[in-house]
Amino acid sequence: MTHNKNEDEYFARRDAELLRQQRAAAQQAAVQAERKSHHMKCPKCGYDLITGDWDGIRIEQCTHCHGVWLDAREAERLLKAPFPNVLARVFRAVAKGVTRK
Repeated sequence: MTHNKNEDEYFARRDAELLRQQRAAAQQAAVQAERKSHHMKCPKCGYDLITGDWDGIRIEQCTHCHGVWLDAREAERLLKAPFPNVLARVFRAVAKGVTRK
């Protein structure tokens, strides 16, 4: 059985593409596993976060250090609250200090 150069190149390209796809799939799986390991974990201490409601705004609180965390949408809702509660007033003061506005 004889192989010609074109067949060898074809199989080499095919094998290289399959290997590239396998590596990409493995990398994607690793990224997803890493994200999953951090989901709903406190960025400060790593313990679990629980979701609660504060005047209609969902916040996450750490079960260990009791830190309070919220995402950008929740922060916007706090800043736009017509009658700010304590949490909104504190957040506005922090935001003002960070942005210097």
